[in-house]
Amino acid sequence: MKILVIDIGGSHVKLLATGKRTPLRLPSGPSLTPQLMVAEVLSATTEWTYEAISIGFPGPVVDNKPVAEPVNLSHGWVGFDFAAAFHRPVKIVNDAAMQALGSYDGGRMLFMGLGTGLGMTMVRDGVAIPLETAHLPYRKGRSFEDYLGDRGLKRLGVKKWSHHVALVVAMFLAALTSDYVVLGGGNVRLLDELPGEARRGSNLHAFRGGYRLWQKRARLT
Repeated sequence: MKILVIDIGGSHVKLLATGKRTPLRLPSGPSLTPQLMVAEVLSATTEWTYEAISIGFPGPVVDNKPVAEPVNLSHGWVGFDFAAAFHRPVKIVNDAAMQALGSYDGGRMLFMGLGTGLGMTMVRDGVAIPLETAHLPYRKGRSFEDYLGDRGLKRLGVKKWSHHVALVVAMFLAALTSDYVVLGGGNVRLLDELPGEARRGSNLHAFRGGYRLWQKRARLT
């Protein structure tokens, strides 16, 4: 089966399909609606062949449907019929869960996506468990995402931001008894040194996770 993987982020929508080597990048941001996303994806992939679609969505997903509007995009995502819009079967998961599935290498893994926002997912025994922790309070009335997302990076600077990344990694490693952490997302490149038990991920793993969604052994809670 040929699959198109759509990784929706706060700054870009990234696309890759079975048999293609180089992802396409489309602009994202606070004006992006699902209708606009679909139109731009269809326009960009007119010469690609695919039978099914995996979508990594930057927000909570339950039973293959977004259940809350994304913080960094426009509205209209909840209740939108992606399969009808694309005229193909669609599987939708949280974007961090999709990258986590692609990063998983056994055991108990915690994935943290450091990008425009903050995404977190546990994978245990091949089962991905999305964690909606980004907007929980962390310090001084601000959330984890306020410190580890783009807003925190710009406010704190790289050195202090890196310090908080290490603190949060240690916190969740202990709380969730994980074997290791994979740090992904666009901002992981800014970390000169990784916290203990952490591995450097890659945004390309999101595409691997999107392909794995259509394999029988891939499971999500």
